[in-house]
Amino acid sequence: MSAFIKHCTGVILAGGENTRMPVLKAFIEVEGQRIIEKNIGTMKMLFKDLCIVTNQPGSYSYLGVPMLGDVYNIRGPMTGILTALLNSPNPRVFISACDMPFLNRDLIEYMAIKVAEKDAVVPVLGRNPEPLFAFYSRHLLGPMEKAVQTGRNSMRDFLRNKRVKYITIDEIKKIDTRGTSFVNLNSPEDIERYLRKKDIIRFKRTVKREVTCLD
Repeated sequence: MSAFIKHCTGVILAGGENTRMPVLKAFIEVEGQRIIEKNIGTMKMLFKDLCIVTNQPGSYSYLGVPMLGDVYNIRGPMTGILTALLNSPNPRVFISACDMPFLNRDLIEYMAIKVAEKDAVVPVLGRNPEPLFAFYSRHLLGPMEKAVQTGRNSMRDFLRNKRVKYITIDEIKKIDTRGTSFVNLNSPEDIERYLRKKDIIRFKRTVKREVTCLD
């Protein structure tokens, strides 16, 4: 797929509380570049429209990407996904988290082919869906807003009984052979494991890469 993914906005969620890190997770530097800058670079190759959902716009204004604040003052990624769907100029969004430094462009393109079939396209590792590396349709707006308003904001629970295309681990391995797309660095322990080459790859271990934190 050489052109932009049609009818879809690329979205980075950067709204976590960040209680376990001395810096914003999005500003962890991997291989000489901040995670959020790496992700924006990947997203720009895939989507014509991009945005960051954050309640700290001052931290990300230098990126020159449109920003959205959560529509509800309720914790959890579902609020960010809902915000993106409500404000997207397109009928679908692709969601990624700000602490996932290895977004696989080919896997995102593969998932995009499936979006017309269902209201969400979500990878599954083992028995666990990965709702923060997924496509969502505007058709989910009504039930998602109701879920947020009533405090039922678990994405995994929400996806039950919805029209979801799940991408299996066998499908993932054919494209992202080491599972790097699903690595996230959201605590000092994650970085320590990363530096020691432990658990950095979801399917198998690989070579060490440089990780530092920026002030």
